[in-house]
Formats: sequence, C-alpha cells, structure tokens
Amino acid sequence: MTEPIKSAAPEGMSAVSPHLVCAGAANAMEFYKQAFGAEEMGRVPAPDGSLLHGCMKICGASIMLMDEMPACGGLGPKSLKGTPVTIHLYVEDTDAVIAQAVGAGASIVMPAEDMFWGDRYGVIEDPFGHRWSVATHQRDVSPAEMQDAIAKFVPKG
Repeated sequence: MTEPIKSAAPEGMSAVSPHLVCAGAANAMEFYKQAFGAEEMGRVPAPDGSLLHGCMKICGASIMLMDEMPACGGLGPKSLKGTPVTIHLYVEDTDAVIAQAVGAGASIVMPAEDMFWGDRYGVIEDPFGHRWSVATHQRDVSPAEMQDAIAKFVPKG
C-alpha cells in the first residue's frame, strides 16, 4: 500500500526551485560545486549523453538543471543572448563567495558593495550565462530609512 503524500514537493526539494537550462549542464553542475559548494542530489542522463535532469542543493535550496533542448524550446541564456533572471543567494561572506565563483570561472557584473537596504551585495555571471546576486544581510533598515535612501539612490528625471 502506498503512503499518502505529505507535501506537494518531494522530500529534499524546495517549494520554489530554479530550473536552469545550460549549454553543458553537466559542466555547470561541476562549476556550481566549485563556485558555491553545491551538493549534487542526482542526474538523469539521456541516451546521447546530454543531461535530461540534474539536481543540486546550494545553501540548502534545490536547483534543477538540464541541457539545452531546442526542439522542446529549452534554450540557455547564451543561446538567448542574455537572461532577465537573477538568482539571489544569501551567504555568510559575500566577498569570499564572489571570489570563489570568479576563481571557478564566473565574471563580475557588479562588484560587492554595502547597499542602502542593509546587505553587502554583488552580482556575478556564471560561464553558462546565468546571473547570481550574492548577498550577506548586515543590518535591518527601517521603512523611513529605506525611503530616504531610495530618494538618494534613484536618479531623478
């Protein structure tokens, strides 16, 4: 007899999980291990050797990956010439994680800075075209402080 399902998501999966399409998803999995200390949860290879499905954990969150499959509409950011999506990653040390990711092959889009909303924050792009914002929360900011900071930060025009 089967057990009733206790959760909409399978055990070990996040309720919201990015599903990244990459040209070279197996290589992307290795990059994420080096760059972010990702833990591999599993792989499902296709008969041709491409990756139909991969799953990893990064900072406790599940990330799914697959190789590009143009016939099914699956294209990665490099094929699309960019991405409108940035994956946000909270870490203990923004600068160390960005340096580790750059050492593994990422490029810096925005160097880490202390931001008005209270985070140390920077943005990198991985070798597969996915963008990652990397942050460490440093302080809580009141709504009044936030509005004052936004007024100074956002250009008028």
